[in-house]
Parts: sequence; C-alpha cells; structure tokens
Amino acid sequence: MFGYIGGNEHEGHFSLINEACSMFAHTNPLHLSVFPSVVRFEAEVVVMTAALLGSKENASGGQICGNMTSGGTESILLAVKSSRDYMKAKKGITKPEMIIPVSAHSAYDKAAQYFKIKLWRVPVDKEFRADVKAINQRINKHTIMIVGSAPGFPHGIIDPIEDLGDLASSYGICLHVDLCLGGFVLPFARKLGYPVPPFDFTVQGVTSISVDVHKYGLAPKGTSVVLYRNHEIRKHQFVAVTEWTGGLYVSPTIAGSRPGGLIAGAWAAMISLGFEGYLENTKEIMEASKSIQKGIQDIPELFVIGRPEMSIIAFGSDVVDIFEVNDVMSSKGWHLNALQRPNSVHICVTLQHVPVVQIFLKDLRDSVQTVKENPGPVNGGFAPIYGAAGKMPDRGMVQDLLIEFMDSSC
Repeated sequence: MFGYIGGNEHEGHFSLINEACSMFAHTNPLHLSVFPSVVRFEAEVVVMTAALLGSKENASGGQICGNMTSGGTESILLAVKSSRDYMKAKKGITKPEMIIPVSAHSAYDKAAQYFKIKLWRVPVDKEFRADVKAINQRINKHTIMIVGSAPGFPHGIIDPIEDLGDLASSYGICLHVDLCLGGFVLPFARKLGYPVPPFDFTVQGVTSISVDVHKYGLAPKGTSVVLYRNHEIRKHQFVAVTEWTGGLYVSPTIAGSRPGGLIAGAWAAMISLGFEGYLENTKEIMEASKSIQKGIQDIPELFVIGRPEMSIIAFGSDVVDIFEVNDVMSSKGWHLNALQRPNSVHICVTLQHVPVVQIFLKDLRDSVQTVKENPGPVNGGFAPIYGAAGKMPDRGMVQDLLIEFMDSSC
C-alpha cells in the first residue's frame, strides 16, 4: 500500500497533509491568475523532483521542466503524447511506433490505444532487464520512442538506461524512463552507497521521466510528476485552442480543472520530510528489502526472480503453485501482487513492512509448507483464475473477461 506510513511517530505527517489538502481544496491551477499560490506549489514540486534526477548535471544545456499529474499513468500518457508530437515536428513521423520491453507498465498499452501508436513489446534478457539488442532490431523509420524502467513494476529490476540512452541518441528518437516507483528511492539509495546504475537525466538520450510523489514520496494519492529534458519537448504536451466561442483555452495536462488540494498536499509532504527524511526512510526500506530477499532465498521451495535492485522482490516456485501460496498469504492478511510469464508474486516493501519483516517471512514459510502438504486451491482464492488465464491460448478471451469484470464492478 504505497503512501502509507506506519507508527505513531508519523501521525503528524498525515495531519499536515490533510490540513494542506483541506486548505486548498477549492483551488484549481487551471486558473493561473486566480490561484497563484497553488501554481507556485506545483512549480516547486517539479523543481524539487528535478533536482533529485539530474537537473544540475543536464549536460545538454536544456532546462528540465514538467508538470504535476494525477498519477503515473497520466505522466506516462503525457510523455508518450509529447514524444509523438515532438517527433512528428522534428522528423515528420506520421505513423508513429514505440518499442517497450514486456516488463514495461501497461500504461504504455493505454497510451498506444489513446494516441494511435503502434506498440512493439520485446522480450527481456535472462536477467529480466530490457534487451537492448532486441529493441534495436525493432527500430525503424517510424519509431518515435523507446522505454526503460527504473525499476520495472513486476520484478523490481532496473533496465540498462545508459545503453538505451546511447541507442536513442544514435537514432535521434525519444527515451522515456519510468521512475514512478524509483524516483523517491533510487537517488537516496545511491547516496547511502547502494550500487545504483545511472537512471536519470544525467544519461544522455533520456528525454522524459515519470515519477510518482504519491508512492515513496509519501504524498496524497493522485500526485505524480512528468519531467522533460527541455521546454522544446514539453511544449508538445500542451493543448491550445483558439477558435472556441468560450475564449482562448490552453491546458498543460489531460485534465482541465485539477485538484489544487492534492498539489498542496504533495508540496507539504516534500517540504516536511526534506532530503534527510527521505534518506532515512530509504535506509529503513532498503534494509528491510534486503532482509526479505535473503529470507525468501533461504526458503528451499522458492526462488527470487533476477537480481532486485530496490524494494520490489518477485519470487516463484518450481515445487508448489505460487498462486496457491499467495492465496494462503492473503488469508493471513498479506497482499502480494500476482505476476505472469513466469508465474510469480511480488512484495513491494514500504515503511509499513519495516517492523514486520520476520513475521512476513514466517508466514511465507508456513504458507509454502501448507501448500506443499495440502496442494489445491484455497476456498475463495484466486489461484484457479490466474492459473487458467495463464494457460488460455486465446488472449482475446482473457481480455474480454477482464473487460466484463470491470464493467460489472463499476
């Protein structure tokens, strides 16, 4: 559960955010001159975020800029839209294509559908990182952008951003880095001495970055940032209308009116915690993550996927049905994400996990043993659904089932 802070010592953080959101709940940054304070809050959140991600070392001489959005999906959508229009203006590409590793977030599929872009998903390598050679083979005259994640949502593994940057630079195309998970961890992990490979605007070729403040930034839900290497690229994010009878209109993001209260809450969270606060949080999260990873590796029936570099640990099994294990863990109150290709689950370690690492590992060991001794679906569990979906050759049928499920749930 991202954005959750456990422990009485952090109750003041909740109160501060709630007060900030309440004070500015009536504001709307669409109206720049009416609500100048919340407009300034947004600008400062963008500047503070950019400062973590290489703005001082921007060797190209451009000025890193950006906007706040409603979440990682909107940040990615805007980066894709901006890249499409920028490459049309720069290279005349009218039949745009983008190339992503299979580990990249599903928001790119949404962007491809929304913006009529052909999407190529390519396999990852043996370490579950983006396969640069496979991406290179897909690049053609219609390619507008390639994508890397730091880290990827499924397995917590950082793609080779430097190699992707070299590739993007050599072809003169865009490279978006998904830092939605890592943006408020990796800069501090690097400061703490963890071996973090280059991932931000210090890498030549990176043209845009998405980073969520409402995850490890500990801001209220509905706050993310999309950043661009320079204003030339970002200008293609905006929509300006001159012929409307309602007057001249310009909007920077997908939404017109936006909740100023959330922007104020994000600003308050960042100002309150500061660099040292995030550094201490990252220290606790990374230590807990390494303990959990070692504990999983010590369970003979389980294996960790790849080499996790942050706080997401994915694991599977060749001995027991990992989805049945997940169902038993759910019955104990743990909420893990089910993954596919390969079948696995992952835990995303946050501050709430820090004091319960050993409890988690004990419950996991017990759950594995339960499934090993009594294999079969747990009553009310989801293992049969995940197992059946993974075996269905007709992915269109699975897609229809997902849409029917969503339609009946809303």
